[in-house]
Amino acid sequence: MNQAGQPSRQLVWISSCYFFFFAILGVMVPYLGVFFEHRGFNPQEIGFLLAILMATRIIAPNIWAMVADKTGMRSQLVKWGAAAASVTYLSFFYNGSFTYLAVSLTIYTFFWNAILAQLEVITLETLGENTARYGAIRSFGSLGYLIFVVGMGFAINIWGTEVLPYVGMLLFIGLLLSAMPLPSDRVVVSKKIGDGKLNIDKGIFWFLVSAMLLQMSAGPFYGFFVLYLKQSGYSEAIAGVYVAAGVLAEILMFMIAPKLLGRFGVRPLLLVSLTMTALRWLIMGLWVDNPFALGISQLLHAFTFGLVHAASIQFVHQRFDIRHRSKGQALYASLSFGVGGALGTWLCGVIWGDGSTAWLAWIGAACCALLSMLAILLIPKVDNRDNIAHTNATA
Repeated sequence: MNQAGQPSRQLVWISSCYFFFFAILGVMVPYLGVFFEHRGFNPQEIGFLLAILMATRIIAPNIWAMVADKTGMRSQLVKWGAAAASVTYLSFFYNGSFTYLAVSLTIYTFFWNAILAQLEVITLETLGENTARYGAIRSFGSLGYLIFVVGMGFAINIWGTEVLPYVGMLLFIGLLLSAMPLPSDRVVVSKKIGDGKLNIDKGIFWFLVSAMLLQMSAGPFYGFFVLYLKQSGYSEAIAGVYVAAGVLAEILMFMIAPKLLGRFGVRPLLLVSLTMTALRWLIMGLWVDNPFALGISQLLHAFTFGLVHAASIQFVHQRFDIRHRSKGQALYASLSFGVGGALGTWLCGVIWGDGSTAWLAWIGAACCALLSMLAILLIPKVDNRDNIAHTNATA
């Protein structure tokens, strides 16, 4: 794919797609809880609605991955997904009932969540042997998240929560316009590569279990963080600044992740990251009233997401051959962000109550992170360090 003409130009549009995809995430994930609260929903209803956003990641990426791996039409699927998401998002403008919003979320997030796994594959195949550049490309997504998570906090302070659908619509249009220039050539896969079966070995199995548990642990953060800070006396704008601090740490981690992976390998770095994640959730549950401790917890996002994600994408890309790369990325996305994210968000809504038991959700999150670490320990001690080191040397 990277010899198809102009890989550098293609990477510009891929970076733009990441920017808008994660900018949408920066608007939706931190602020949907506040948006739904303003519309009169209780924590249990909010938890259910936010779980839908995660749950569509279970089905959508896998359906599109099967089509992508059979047809090679990865770029086209990104374009169709962005177009369908933009059109169906219009339904979110109507101030409907709980059921109506649940249906609206299900439809437009189905198309939106189908995009990312294909974008990851397109990125890595465009980079070819230079996969060490993945962090730099992916950091544009973090930049989009950073800008809009801060901007949205200030926008809500000025115009109220009903500004959210309008900002979201502009970002969906931006994603569509960024996807349109992606080349429509198909990826040609030789039938001689692989045996056609998707094999899940012991290492992949425990990796996926760990990824699911990690995202379960992140349920309180992705679903209720801004609401939690608001209940603790912080404004939406200040909450946005704290989220931004975490994203800045994430961007810096993406920059150095290739060197760390080349030196230490996937398994040790995942263990360190998950330990830091458990510590982070404990700080959130016990010391949220301390601005300094809260800031430290946000800087640990460099491990919770930045290093974990960089290592995970490399792990999946190297463990699945070209015939199954879309399926591999989709499986990772659906089990971690889909199953894990939905369960974590829903359970957090159940535990939350009136807010007085919110700290219990963070303690539970820390326990999930520790279980995720134990799953990594069950992966055989053969990682991809040599491959990653070689990749770094060729970049």
